[in-house]
Amino acid sequence: MADRLPDPELFRQGGFRIATRLFIDGDIRGDERQVARLREFAQVQDPLADNVVAWMARQPKGAGRARFEEALQGGIEALDSPAEELEAFFRHVEATPFWVDQERLQRGAKAITRAGLLGLFPLGDMSLMGGYLASRATKSLVGTGEIQNKAARRLVETATWWLDVTTPGAVAPGEQGYASALRVRLVHAHVRAAMNRRPDWDYAAWDRPVNQVQTAGTLLLFSLVYVFGVQLLGLRYSARERADILHLWRYIGWLMGVDEELLPADEEDAWRLLWLLAATEFIPDEDSKRLAKALTDTHRAFGEGFGALGKVVSHLSVAVHSSISRLVLGKVNADFLELPNDRVAQAAVLAVAGVNFAAETLRRFVPGATALQERIGEAGRRGYARRLGRIFAPDTTYAQHMRAA
Repeated sequence: MADRLPDPELFRQGGFRIATRLFIDGDIRGDERQVARLREFAQVQDPLADNVVAWMARQPKGAGRARFEEALQGGIEALDSPAEELEAFFRHVEATPFWVDQERLQRGAKAITRAGLLGLFPLGDMSLMGGYLASRATKSLVGTGEIQNKAARRLVETATWWLDVTTPGAVAPGEQGYASALRVRLVHAHVRAAMNRRPDWDYAAWDRPVNQVQTAGTLLLFSLVYVFGVQLLGLRYSARERADILHLWRYIGWLMGVDEELLPADEEDAWRLLWLLAATEFIPDEDSKRLAKALTDTHRAFGEGFGALGKVVSHLSVAVHSSISRLVLGKVNADFLELPNDRVAQAAVLAVAGVNFAAETLRRFVPGATALQERIGEAGRRGYARRLGRIFAPDTTYAQHMRAA
């Protein structure tokens, strides 16, 4: 048996060190052969989506995208004489894998819905901020200029996308979540095409742009890290609920073109893959700092419009979000990203987590409380989505990002 590798920084301290003791049975550390196999996928992209984007580039302006949208809404059978590239893409997407369980998809979405707006904190403070530690993946973000220059809008659009794909029933063909997953897959293909055209792209140092390893990493940040994050904040999920959430995200990952070998079948698979990613990808650099600052500045801007209380609100917003990031990413990573270190805010976050945990414990023993919490969470998510729509008018077609790429 090959020797296990030592833990990467992400698993040596902070929340993920706690996870290895509380949520993981056995040794999830990988070995050199597993690392080598994972690294092979750093040179693999998404041929089906890439071929669609290349075909679009040969069509009159807007014509290819219009055909894609037709197939997205009505299925490939709705198109007369579809292009070979478009047909291959949608024939694959519409051939639902044998392992997809529709009831589990529904249960997983309901479990996420139950978290309500609490789920948005792991999304920004753990998933997005944690993703900036993966320095090779950040090169495409920095290359487009969109994340750093328009951090607030992209944060909102990420939240909107997350709400779309995690709404019960939304990933069925023709529904909003299904469309959002495939549109973002196409955005990734546009970004790949743009980065591959750059003469300064360093393939030796940065791998293929938006490759399979990076896409799988994004999937884990939105699935496993979300589940772990809301539990750190006091929410309680049963083993079945956790499994159903990961099943939902396994299917979302499949829709988004992640290779099936990189789609975890269960929670232990997910932890093993995250460990390998932490060991090989989560190595921050100066771009990581720049992106972390842009996200922190977005939290600071929350105080605008509060008049004399603006500075207080800005300070509290940054302190709370940074504290959550620190608790899960650990001191070394948080210090590298130059996140504020507010001990009072960290204590407050832990206190709130304790209150949440107590309330959640009570919920499990009160008949009807879980269903009620699902309805409350759903209402909160809908209200939040409406507010985002009024204030920011997020582009749910992602056409702007495709043009920018």
